[in-house]
Amino acid sequence: MEQPAENQSTPPKLPLWKKGWFKNLMTVVIFVLVYLSIRPFMQGEVVEGSVPALQMQTITGETIDLKSIDRPTLIHIWATWCPICGVTKGGIESISDDYPVINIATQSGDDEQLLSYAKQNDMKPQIIVNDLDGQILKHFGAKAVPADFIVDSNGEIQFVEVGFTTELGLRLRLWWAGL
Repeated sequence: MEQPAENQSTPPKLPLWKKGWFKNLMTVVIFVLVYLSIRPFMQGEVVEGSVPALQMQTITGETIDLKSIDRPTLIHIWATWCPICGVTKGGIESISDDYPVINIATQSGDDEQLLSYAKQNDMKPQIIVNDLDGQILKHFGAKAVPADFIVDSNGEIQFVEVGFTTELGLRLRLWWAGL
């Protein structure tokens, strides 16, 4: 004979803060709050307005004059020792197939080391500039890498992003800068 339903035990109700979905939500909220609290430090005092008047040389010997930018361009400052930069390098290389990219490696070794790094990581060395002592990074005012600057066809910085950014996000900003 079956027992009546009222005699079957039901598991006790868990308080909200012990439920798995709530713990996951709180983890995300805490992560976002920590990220937003350190973001101003990462941004530093980044330049706004016109791109700095700098002439640079790539690790393959080509000269780049930032004042000659005449179409939407991505200036990407990164470092070989930066794990986030390693995650984003494929997207940056892909973007360089469609838009001008100036890939500035800061405090990452000499030209030979960067050439070797570029070869090992399928990167285009002709767009890599060596910022051996971090002076270019200082000109842009960023305090962390990766730092991305979207410059429009008039040489004006339209967008700045310090930290992780998706390829799609950068492409959309480049497209917007071209309107």
